[in-house]
Amino acid sequence: MSAPLAETLTQLRVGNQKFLIDFYQRSRHLFARWAQRKHRLTAPQAHELLQDTLLDFYDQVADGRLTLLPNDLRAHVYGMAQQRLAAQVPTDMPLPAAEASRRQRLLAQFNQLGHDCQQVLTYFYFRGYNFEKMGGKMGFPNATVARRQKGNCLRKLYELLK
Repeated sequence: MSAPLAETLTQLRVGNQKFLIDFYQRSRHLFARWAQRKHRLTAPQAHELLQDTLLDFYDQVADGRLTLLPNDLRAHVYGMAQQRLAAQVPTDMPLPAAEASRRQRLLAQFNQLGHDCQQVLTYFYFRGYNFEKMGGKMGFPNATVARRQKGNCLRKLYELLK
């Protein structure tokens, strides 16, 4: 890390991803060995995991969720990758039929919502955005408007489920 930390974060916030690309190129082989040893991933799977993790890191910086560059960026990224792997549902274990049916029905109803409602609910429930960040992303004037929009979208989804 030759550039000062504040400059690196500023560059990331304005969309310059050179720092992350350099980090990926320097770290991909070590990361692949780690992922193979710890999680039995192939090299292409590990490289894809590292790319996805670095994109998550970039999103955190761009959204303001990460305001300080970690002292040990490598350890931070590896921890993020480990959390990402832990959150994945095993694909070899099928869901019970009732749960699979319920999820399919819910997904069908979700797809009937407008794009804005889908985005609001995705930001809040799947990306963990608070109302302030969600409001900024969606162009709402403040967090209260974002909270009300989320409530309206949930109400619409509930009505579709009836």
